[in-house]
Amino acid sequence: MSVAPIIEAKDLTRRFGPLTAVDHLSLEVAPGEIFGLVGPDGAGKTTTLRLLTGLVEPTGGAAFVTGHDAARDTGKVKDNIGYMAQRFGLYPDLSVDENMYFYADLFGMSRRERQELLPRLLHMTRMAPFRLRLAGRLSGGMKQKLALMCTLLHKPKVLFLDEPTNGVDPVSRRDFWEILYQLVREGMTVLVTTAYLDEAERCDRVGLMHRGRLIRCDTPAAFRTRTDEVCYKLRCPDQRAAKAYLETCDGVASVEYFGADLHVFLAPGRATPERLGAELAARGLGPAEFREAEPSLEDVFILLIRKASAEGGAT
Repeated sequence: MSVAPIIEAKDLTRRFGPLTAVDHLSLEVAPGEIFGLVGPDGAGKTTTLRLLTGLVEPTGGAAFVTGHDAARDTGKVKDNIGYMAQRFGLYPDLSVDENMYFYADLFGMSRRERQELLPRLLHMTRMAPFRLRLAGRLSGGMKQKLALMCTLLHKPKVLFLDEPTNGVDPVSRRDFWEILYQLVREGMTVLVTTAYLDEAERCDRVGLMHRGRLIRCDTPAAFRTRTDEVCYKLRCPDQRAAKAYLETCDGVASVEYFGADLHVFLAPGRATPERLGAELAARGLGPAEFREAEPSLEDVFILLIRKASAEGGAT
């Protein structure tokens, strides 16, 4: 990384009794970057965000945000960040304006600062027509926009978002990401956890977590193209039976449904499409047509998680 990271984790670890939620995690995020954390439920994504924002103390290692230790300089870190949790504390009986004024009071904003910033946030999120509507009567997407506006009131340098569009309709998710792009163009850094792989594609870089560890960190394009295994598209009459058989074969790293086909990852030197096609035909599961294909991000994530699990669930 050519510039000093604005977010940095060094062997960051957090244990809750016998459970290791985050296990020696190290990562760096550059200023102005959108960095995505993805992984299955229980991977440690939310705990990682809470460690980086100083809400939870680490069992080991350290986290630094804007040059400050998240555990020791928590106040300085909080002055420079915005954190939008999965359940942001909106007040349903207050209007959009009233929620924003409440958080402006918490941040100690002056009247002049409010007059300058609030109209801009309302315009950016297209929420101006709904200023008087009660938060409890907003749609899911509008609630997330309001939560984001409240998070941005003190002009943070770094924005932490924990699955901000979970349960939000596709159009609202697209709008939310357009807002994030605008913020990044203005100099903000974003670290977001997401359950949606189309959102992972929108990030500059992505970190894949599994059982508390960071399996791999790369650009979305590199995830798809830099795999040891080769991806093939398989079309055959009985997909279910073919999948069940291939999962028992040496050299087959992953088999998953992909529309009308199967996506099969083969380890070079251990399995070939010709041999597997012949074996499927011998079992009455042919004809089997293998064609090399570019994997999806989902294909690669499933492959890497399965490999990590086979190697002990951590590496």
